[in-house]
Amino acid sequence: MPGRVFISDKLMAAAMQDNALLQVVNVAHLPGIIDASMAMPDIHWGYGFPIGGVAAFDAEQGVISPGGVGYDINCGVRLATTSLDREDIASKLEKIANSLAAGIPAGVGKSGPIKLSKAEMKRVLSKGAEAAVEMGAGEESDLDRIESRGSLPDADPDAVSHQAKERGADQLGTLGSGNHFVEVGYVEEIFDSESADAFGLRKNQVTLLIHSGSRGLGYQVCDDHLAILTKYIAGKKIDLPDRQLACAPFKSPEGAAYFAAMCAAANYAFANRQFLLDMARDLLLNALGISPKDFGMRLLYDVAHNIAKLETHLVEGHQKRMIVHRKGATRSFGPGNPEVPSPYRNVGQPVLIPGDMGRASYVLVGTSKAMEISFGSTCHGAGRLLSRKSAIKSAKGRSIENELYDNGIIVRAHSRSSLAEEMPDAYKNVTDVVEVVHRAGLSRKVARLAPLVVIKG
Repeated sequence: MPGRVFISDKLMAAAMQDNALLQVVNVAHLPGIIDASMAMPDIHWGYGFPIGGVAAFDAEQGVISPGGVGYDINCGVRLATTSLDREDIASKLEKIANSLAAGIPAGVGKSGPIKLSKAEMKRVLSKGAEAAVEMGAGEESDLDRIESRGSLPDADPDAVSHQAKERGADQLGTLGSGNHFVEVGYVEEIFDSESADAFGLRKNQVTLLIHSGSRGLGYQVCDDHLAILTKYIAGKKIDLPDRQLACAPFKSPEGAAYFAAMCAAANYAFANRQFLLDMARDLLLNALGISPKDFGMRLLYDVAHNIAKLETHLVEGHQKRMIVHRKGATRSFGPGNPEVPSPYRNVGQPVLIPGDMGRASYVLVGTSKAMEISFGSTCHGAGRLLSRKSAIKSAKGRSIENELYDNGIIVRAHSRSSLAEEMPDAYKNVTDVVEVVHRAGLSRKVARLAPLVVIKG
């Protein structure tokens, strides 16, 4: 199959600097691939598949590959809106930053206040965000504004190893490290008033954006099943261009076991973001000293970035069941699709594209064209430009915190090295990335969000 990359000349120059385009080629060799090996404009090198990669495989004859999902299973983003305007919180940004930084556990291996019993872990892995709601985090109405209602039905807690469960037992409601964040911002610009109205967005409105995933549990699930599938490939003598593309037929016991465990880890991530939003809301209420009614927080949507999902798409005039891998890519389902929540079905699915902590993030809307040319997929973020090592070297002698403060952004981070790794210069300009998918018709711009307070892992 061919490789198909949605990109501009400007962004192609960056993509040529690593092996990500070779990874697009490598993915095209996997058995059962449909149409093309694809990549989004935020493409950069990853494990096996490029980050920004999209590939669909025949559910009967094709394979499933952990490299097409990544280690942070269901790393994703959720956006909440409020009744407040930017000027309502302008004098309290330091207090907000200190409250969120003190109250939200962040960092490598960081544990949180929630300790799951074996029974509770099973509920979380089976039911995802629904289990979190049952445990007191948020409202049942939130589930209608989460991709797949925050629960993948093919999850099997028994497919998740004891070690993975141990790693996740005390990490629910924690942010993690790297590019994960909690961001208080505001709607800087509206591009599509009809979709913005449907999403409940207005200019200068205060917003809350959360980016996190399945923590150590998801990492361990990926590690466990990569080991199993690497042995499977060796035993079957399947020739792959890259051993990081270890895979198995989706219908095989090995493939089915990974899918069941991946779905369970994805459910854990949905529950994690449900708890994080609930925690952040309480911290913001305390910092602002207002009532929940006056705050008016409402979940707009929650999307997955790293996931493989069973979907049906039209291929050469026929409906085809497939397993769609999105690694650093987001669903972009168009108007009328039954998987789009009813409040948004007339306009299309909300698409959430976070940028770096110094520039902007975007809300887009899914399109019918994306359903035709990318299996309903679009980009997921800015995409790294510098490796973490290169970013730290580039930041030497600089104060990233002060640079951001001078631009009106208050940042709190787990460490100085975390700030250096995640500085704006380490990422492509998200506006350049979003412009590609907007012009290609993979998703359409609705609003731009500007950061005010950022809490980094």
